[in-house]
Amino acid sequence: MKHLVRGVFLGLAIAVAPMAQAQTPPGVLVVGQIAEPKSLDPHAVTAVNDFRILMNVYDGLVRYAPGTLEVEPALAESWEVSEDGTVYTFTLRDGVTFHDGSALTADVVKFNFERMLNDDHPFADTGPFPLAFFFSAVESVEALDDLTVRFTLNEPYAPFLSNLAYPTGLIVSQAAVEEHGADFGRNPSGTGAYRVVDWTANQRVVAEANPDYWDGAPDLQAVIFRPITDANTRIAEMLSGGLDVMVEVPPDALAQFRDDASFEVLEQAGPHLWFLILNTREGPFADQRVRQAANYAIDKTALVEDILQGTAEVAASPTPPAFAWAYNEELEPYPHDPDRARALLAEAGYDGETVTFFVTEGGSGMLDPVAMGTAIQADLEAVGMDVAIETYEWNTFLGQVNPGLEGKADMAEMAWMTNDPDTLPFLALRTEAMPDNGGFNSGYYSNPEVDELLNEARTATDQDRRAELYKRMQTIVQEEAPWVFVANWKQNAVVSDRVSGLNLEPSFFLLLQDVAKD
Repeated sequence: MKHLVRGVFLGLAIAVAPMAQAQTPPGVLVVGQIAEPKSLDPHAVTAVNDFRILMNVYDGLVRYAPGTLEVEPALAESWEVSEDGTVYTFTLRDGVTFHDGSALTADVVKFNFERMLNDDHPFADTGPFPLAFFFSAVESVEALDDLTVRFTLNEPYAPFLSNLAYPTGLIVSQAAVEEHGADFGRNPSGTGAYRVVDWTANQRVVAEANPDYWDGAPDLQAVIFRPITDANTRIAEMLSGGLDVMVEVPPDALAQFRDDASFEVLEQAGPHLWFLILNTREGPFADQRVRQAANYAIDKTALVEDILQGTAEVAASPTPPAFAWAYNEELEPYPHDPDRARALLAEAGYDGETVTFFVTEGGSGMLDPVAMGTAIQADLEAVGMDVAIETYEWNTFLGQVNPGLEGKADMAEMAWMTNDPDTLPFLALRTEAMPDNGGFNSGYYSNPEVDELLNEARTATDQDRRAELYKRMQTIVQEEAPWVFVANWKQNAVVSDRVSGLNLEPSFFLLLQDVAKD
């Protein structure tokens, strides 16, 4: 199969080169990605761009049921939770094997989590593991027998099952990690519907069907993920037949595909937030009034209607409205009010100092970041702020922003797609989530009351109580404005009429087990 798939791809590449009347082969799905994956180790990445591959190569103990963010069994066929919510006992499926032939056992599951959580673990140096925060409540993992694994938490943790369904909870082959060490991310081995057989940097990741997949062999022979960072090139490739699926379609191209019977446009709302991180530690945004001024100055309605062409809604807070039970509907977005912005800048004594603004060329959930960055720059300059844009490729951009903005920038674009109302604020707004502690609070926001609300919300076992706490958090964070809250997006994809069975998920994952192609 490996030689077949690679040969198919070579022929495909030759056919696509002139970008005229190319046609991808039957049984091989070619997906146009927005960027090169950073790694194929699920414990080492944070971007949905990478998750779209990983969710087809690995499985977790649990997964999201189709079309929902509700949890259902996966590698664990069942589980029990203690009355106090601190002990989870999972029964694994018997007979599941990894792509390298090694067996799934409770000891392997234990290895996975201890690798992420224990600094002294012999394979902890294969990290870093940026989302290990998801499992910070785990006190111990025990293999009770070959197929039974028990997690003991240091306190009740409401998002635990949901986080296990997230890519950070995907289970990797212990044997492969032990064999490849720090190179495991280039030599992945999971239990998923597809197994990676080739990764040629900046060209393709090729994954062939796993005929022994525990949940049923896929219909496709293989999937080829092609990183095409330039949106216009992706569009041209899709139109010419070089791609079967294109994700994150630029808004101005959607009408073109909708009007062509050869394609289907898919859309699905989900828990997405596009925002600007503001450096609250130093520079002009250390003053709350300047942060509020930025929220008033930026015409978010124009961004949504003109640049994004109605594919998103203006955001009001750090919690996406897709989490209806936890969303504070009483909050209204900051209106576009340049006069109010100028008054706040004058009150704060802003003296026209340059604001350094990090913009990315493209990346997971980033919508149309260059155009949006340029429009934001113009809106801020219209109220008297001097804004200098620095633009970076996606993975380079993350390397600049995630370690923190101190000494580098005053503002940066960012997008998150999350699985629980706990995730984004807990990882990016708490005092303890600053980059020095391994978190994503790159703007250094700190409010002890917000910390307390978030800490209580993740341990509350009553959903109504959790909702109350999250709504109070949103009110405080909106007022203090550590971010500019810009947009909540509806994800999209374009699919060739040769493809069937593809549905977009509210999780923003691309699940391909049940996809077929003529």
